[in-house]
Amino acid sequence: MTIKMTQNGEKLTLQPDGRIDTNTSADLASALETLDGISELELDFAKVSYISSAGLRVLLKTHKQMLSAGGMKLINVNDSVMDVFTVTGLSDVFTIK
Repeated sequence: MTIKMTQNGEKLTLQPDGRIDTNTSADLASALETLDGISELELDFAKVSYISSAGLRVLLKTHKQMLSAGGMKLINVNDSVMDVFTVTGLSDVFTIK
């Protein structure tokens, strides 16, 4: 998995490409480690084909961190990944556009 990062002031956009699973969730966690000064986090899931529970844990931890800093939203989520968020109840937790 590759992750493209774009920062514009206090807004950070991450664009993961590939599967977010047990083997790659640490890469996403590393990319999200330093969010100092970020008040808006956008995760563009246009190129994410799959997310496992390991990836969901990374997103939950980041979501909790961003609650006090500003906000986090997921965009361009495909149907199969959206199904995971819906089945787990996380579609009610995350802001998904």
